[in-house]
Amino acid sequence: MSTKGYRVTASTGIHKGDRDYQQDQVSLITHHRVPGCLMAVLADGMGGRSGGRKASDQVMMTARQLFDRYVPATDDPLAMLSQLVLEAHMVIKLTAISTEEEPHSTIAVCVLNPDASCHWAHAGDSRIYHFHDQQLVTRTKDHSYVQTLVNKGELTEEQANFHPQSNILMGCLGTEKEPPMDLHSVAKLQPGDTLMVCSDGLWHYFTDAELGSVLTTLSAREASEFLINKARLRAKGSGDNLSLAVVKVELAAP
Repeated sequence: MSTKGYRVTASTGIHKGDRDYQQDQVSLITHHRVPGCLMAVLADGMGGRSGGRKASDQVMMTARQLFDRYVPATDDPLAMLSQLVLEAHMVIKLTAISTEEEPHSTIAVCVLNPDASCHWAHAGDSRIYHFHDQQLVTRTKDHSYVQTLVNKGELTEEQANFHPQSNILMGCLGTEKEPPMDLHSVAKLQPGDTLMVCSDGLWHYFTDAELGSVLTTLSAREASEFLINKARLRAKGSGDNLSLAVVKVELAAP
């Protein structure tokens, strides 16, 4: 995808890890009416084999419907993303009533506009990373128990990764409470910027420095394949579902 002097390359990757079934879903969606407009959306479903899959299905369906109606020139992207989080949350709750299951899901979603602005939203512990070259610019903060301990200064980021309760969420989609939601905007992505959306089954196995090195050195597709393979090795037979989307911004060839 090329626009205004830069080009965007992107790739997704997904693996069921050592689980019996896949509840993660990830997608890159190009806007069918607006060249240069792209959405990356990821959902990590929870709630048993069918419950988790139904929850992530609802996130992906809601994302496609709202992105299809999105008009970058006039619509507020953060308002659209907020609506996406809340609508997906409500639909998952309705699914729970009709199926007597407890489907829940995380969400991590970012939208790249034709003017190179970028906007994202997340709920749960699926993450969005923004690197410039190898340096981490920012990343989302998990809505999890260990992140609250990090925020209080009781744990370091490194200790949080290996904490026995690192999988306990403080909020996600489909629960009784309104989901936590963090929004963020980047006014203009630059050549050398890389965005990565990923589930905890992937980020759990890497430091920020490792991710920056891989994402800078390799193409989007190569990075996706490398990170999944390396995460599988490091999981040593006990890996969760894992998924990611990589979006790289580069100078367009003259």
